[in-house]
Amino acid sequence: MKSIVISLLAALILAGCNTNDTTTTSNDILPMPKDCRLNSGSFKAGKSTSVTIEAADEDKAILAECVAELTQQENGNKANSIVLRIAEKIDSISSPEGYKAEITDENITITATSGAGLFYGVQTLLQLADEEGRIPCGTITDEPEFAYRGLMLDVSRHFFDKEFVKKQIDAISHFKMNRLHLHLTDAAGWRIEIRKYPRLTEFAAWRSKQLWKDWWFGDRLYAEEGSESAFGGYYTQDDIREIVKYAQERYVTLIPEIEMPAHSEEVLTAYPELSCTHEPYKQADFCIGNEKTYEFLENVLTEVMELFPSEYIHIGGDEVGKASWPHCPLCQKRMKEEGLKDVNELQSYLIHRMEKFLNSKGRQIIGWDEILDGGLAPNATVMSWRGTEGGLAAVNSGHKAIMTPGGYCYLDSYQDAPHTQPMAFGPYMPLEKVYSYNPVEGLDEKKAKLIYGVQGNLWVEYIPTEEMVEYMIYPRILAIAEIGWRNPQERNYGEFCERAVNAVNGLLAKGYNAFDLKNEYGQRKEALSPTNNCAKGKEIYYAESSPYNEKYNAGGGKALIDGIHGGWTYTDLKWQGFIKGGVDVTIDLGEERNINAVHADFMQMCIPDVWMPAEVRISLSSDSIAFREVAVIEHDVVRDEGLSFKNYGWKTEKAEKARYIRYKATCGKQGGWLFTDEIEVECK
Repeated sequence: MKSIVISLLAALILAGCNTNDTTTTSNDILPMPKDCRLNSGSFKAGKSTSVTIEAADEDKAILAECVAELTQQENGNKANSIVLRIAEKIDSISSPEGYKAEITDENITITATSGAGLFYGVQTLLQLADEEGRIPCGTITDEPEFAYRGLMLDVSRHFFDKEFVKKQIDAISHFKMNRLHLHLTDAAGWRIEIRKYPRLTEFAAWRSKQLWKDWWFGDRLYAEEGSESAFGGYYTQDDIREIVKYAQERYVTLIPEIEMPAHSEEVLTAYPELSCTHEPYKQADFCIGNEKTYEFLENVLTEVMELFPSEYIHIGGDEVGKASWPHCPLCQKRMKEEGLKDVNELQSYLIHRMEKFLNSKGRQIIGWDEILDGGLAPNATVMSWRGTEGGLAAVNSGHKAIMTPGGYCYLDSYQDAPHTQPMAFGPYMPLEKVYSYNPVEGLDEKKAKLIYGVQGNLWVEYIPTEEMVEYMIYPRILAIAEIGWRNPQERNYGEFCERAVNAVNGLLAKGYNAFDLKNEYGQRKEALSPTNNCAKGKEIYYAESSPYNEKYNAGGGKALIDGIHGGWTYTDLKWQGFIKGGVDVTIDLGEERNINAVHADFMQMCIPDVWMPAEVRISLSSDSIAFREVAVIEHDVVRDEGLSFKNYGWKTEKAEKARYIRYKATCGKQGGWLFTDEIEVECK
């Protein structure tokens, strides 16, 4: 089979994951094993190497396919052998995905309690092997920290075919990840064949514009399959069966997501009777009061379950507008009949009902953390994306949580200096930031056990091509893989980065369009060292009408004169944010000084509603009563793509005496956020 998990013979003889031509070390294993003790000797694999697989028939078939050419050597040289063996129990290993590898100059034995464990042991061998098939001798005892280690791929905003999905399964399984979550449905397109509802793929899978951004900010029309204006696609049921089988052969579980009750414009245009208004192009949320809604969802989920054998079915549940529910007669009738006090409980009613249906079929639900609203369904697992709060709320109530907070795990963010990168949706999130995440931080042992795992999410609003998808996934998904596998206390970014560079080299050699980590630009230069601000440590006063937002306080009242600049994103908590009244502060230098410059940086990122100020006024005073205006700076604020920075300031050759400085920045007519990191005052 052609994949990153190539036949063991070819891998051992031709190439490992790295490109070095010397014997490798544990620095080439990713994720890093729990315990790895290597020495200077090596096992040399070759065409005469004997391979024995002692496992259940199903596992043996999968492993034999991975090592197809080697399994023909059953009668090969027993003094040069590889043995894969299932055991009932292994000392020091509690996870069924764990394994123990014992490597001598003559033999390699990998022991595990499951086929998955043997598979992961083979991946370690592939990473250790040099170009001549030498594998260092030693003992490796290994198992994952978390049971769930996943990647979510959005195939709704832009569609990617089954071969591309299979290629990503090859890569993530090589790095011991075991879940691929497919975001199959959203407003931008329905991506799975449902035979009972043909309009989902005849119409709702196709839109009027190829690029999501052109469609979303344009007409938002859908199109008939086969028409000249139709852009999109979908997986047939046979495609899904093929992908599921392919994933199973790499011990990856596919988790389907069918969005409800929101993000469903495409469904409600194809089948408008399921909305509150019964009109196409009018609604994003299903009508919760309509019994036909449940008939539709149960029929869809029945076909989905026939295709996906996963224990979990993801039902979305996020960003529900609920705008029509308070005025919809059917929704109001449902609320009265069920004794529901508000629309949050109405949403919870649907989630509970869907859970009961899926539980009756032997399945469990996962939903985004909004499924907590109105009361969590009894057996639900929460996928926490709006920070960590949703996951913590879930475990505090005794539920499992999968941690995927946007500040660490959203791979649609810039991974390097924005001016060096293609368009991205979110702020700066380099590999180091992703790697710093600890899913169980602050939890006691009992609650930590309810953290089921971790997942990286790639939303593709601004990522329309296969090449760009891979560029955004790799290498940051490698950090997610290691977070899911390795104890947080044992992680070190410096040594991880070395292994990640080697892994990227291997991915590039195998045709993946990974970000070249060796040429990383890095952090914004202003953020690398403190600035010499003559206002540092002085007093600063905020106008009552213009307080900073506590969520983005950057450290408190003196953050704007602490000498510290922010980086490429406001989420680094070094930028102070203002959502009400703009910026209006007065700085007291304590005494009159000769001032020759006052300036501050602002950023703009329109997607999360962060804007440049439309006007900045800078004034000076000696007594805090009579201010003289020294600068009025006007700026035409326009929507753009990406992230930009602008300095607003005043500078003079002839210094002016003043003790007080007032800096006022106001929003344009679009409103939104203002973020600034430092008001610098230069004195002579």
